[in-house]
Amino acid sequence: MDTHPALNFGDTHIAFASKSDNQLRKAYWLFRMMHSPRLVRLLTSAASISFKLHLPVDWAIRATVFEHFCGGESIAGCEPAIEELAKYKIGTILDYSVEGKEDEKDLDACKFEIIRTIEKARHDSRIPFSVFKVTGVIRFELLEKINSQTRLSPTETAEWTRARERVHAICHAAWEARQMLFIDAEDSWIQDAIDDLVTDMQRTFNQEQPIVFNTLQMYRHDRLSYLQKSYVQAREAGYWYAVKLVRGAYMEKERDRAAQKGYPSPIQPDKAASDRDYDAAVAFCVEHIHHMAVCSGSHNEESNLKLAALMAENGLPTNHPLIWFAQLYGMSDHISYNLAHAGYNVAKYVPYAPIKTMMPYLIRRAQENTSIAGQMGRELGLLVRELDRRRNLR
Repeated sequence: MDTHPALNFGDTHIAFASKSDNQLRKAYWLFRMMHSPRLVRLLTSAASISFKLHLPVDWAIRATVFEHFCGGESIAGCEPAIEELAKYKIGTILDYSVEGKEDEKDLDACKFEIIRTIEKARHDSRIPFSVFKVTGVIRFELLEKINSQTRLSPTETAEWTRARERVHAICHAAWEARQMLFIDAEDSWIQDAIDDLVTDMQRTFNQEQPIVFNTLQMYRHDRLSYLQKSYVQAREAGYWYAVKLVRGAYMEKERDRAAQKGYPSPIQPDKAASDRDYDAAVAFCVEHIHHMAVCSGSHNEESNLKLAALMAENGLPTNHPLIWFAQLYGMSDHISYNLAHAGYNVAKYVPYAPIKTMMPYLIRRAQENTSIAGQMGRELGLLVRELDRRRNLR
């Protein structure tokens, strides 16, 4: 029997229950600014130049995009965000947003910080997942060589051994803590190397329960078949398969690189194809949920509604422990808060790091939000509706 509550992502009273009038107005003006691609390009360029010239612009960034999209500059600094989300039954995914380092001291430091997020979560039910990017702990160019099966020098071979040990240490810490761990997807030309690493970690640490999750970007045309093959491989080898499904974040870069280097683009021909494969992947996961775990990392209303409907059709409770929904902090609160209010398992990615370190993430957030068709219009429309609703109550 379908006992799931009806979902209404247009319920702004629930969506913005945690926000004061001032916070809503600030969010409105921030999204208005991000609605203009030209203004986003101008401001992100100005911010990058200002940091390079050591100009004092931290205060402006802290009071705008950083405050809206980030939890803080440290684990401790994220505590108010963690607690606020928990009040509304939304979990936190502490995301140390550092990537692209090359010095091994920096890579080791990132490893230790990720392990600290796992230790923070170990005895804190408000933090159901930990997460990291492989490029935070392994040099990008080394991953490229592994991915292309280029012969490594003796020095690089030793470096690769140390790199794998970093990933193993993080996954081992998660296994000891019984803490679910996302390994994020990245550029296609290093993703095979990441996939192989994740498979090794799943084979080692997912024997008893789903700990290590791979991430599949469904705007790639090969990911649905990869999902199906990975599940079969895990079943045959006797470990839990765990996956986070997203549409993807690097579409233009992927297409541009494919065109420049003359190879077929890994990206779907159109949005309809991405949507089709995303829905098929979600359906596959629900069908096999007794032997795997899935997190739907989507800001698409239709995708979230479809997963909720599939759960109801299959007689699965809203709080099924192997099915999660996730969105980014500062985005799509109408989805996150309404899902959580209806009893589904929901978590938010809460990025943190020193402001200067966070600039690549913040620029990407601004650019992605500007480029996603309809995203800013929806966010703005919901904010206006809630502000009007509150005014009419006075």
